[in-house]
Amino acid sequence: MPLYEHVFLARQDVTSQQVETMIDTYKGVIEQNGGKLEKIEMWGVKSLAYRIKKNRKAHFTLLNIDAPPAALAEMERQMQISEDVLRFMTIRVEELEQEPSAMMQKRDRDDRKDRERGRRRDDEGFGGGGFGGDRDRGDRGDRGDRPERNFGGEN
Repeated sequence: MPLYEHVFLARQDVTSQQVETMIDTYKGVIEQNGGKLEKIEMWGVKSLAYRIKKNRKAHFTLLNIDAPPAALAEMERQMQISEDVLRFMTIRVEELEQEPSAMMQKRDRDDRKDRERGRRRDDEGFGGGGFGGDRDRGDRGDRGDRPERNFGGEN
């Protein structure tokens, strides 16, 4: 059977449990038509590059599918009907990757760096050492003789 990588984006309003329910529904469609899901990765809520159907964020999910084309067509038809699915994309591949995807590897790498620093990613708010931060600029001192400027229009 053909192998596919399928990514879909669900609205940010839905909960993680609702996304899992959607995955179970699509898994049932695939299995009823003679296919199977090899791997499921929930990448979490991420920001979108631009607004899609008035949403700025979405739940990203990757499905590795081993199924006949008819099963995939039925799943995609149901995704088009669903109002909770913003976008989806399916790519036919020669073989499925068994190790975690690049998105999951990136998350693991980021978590590891934050543990080494002794903090979580959530602690990096405004003033957390990025641009500007909480550094003290110190006293600016005397600015010297500067000509007065008249912006009121009077001379």
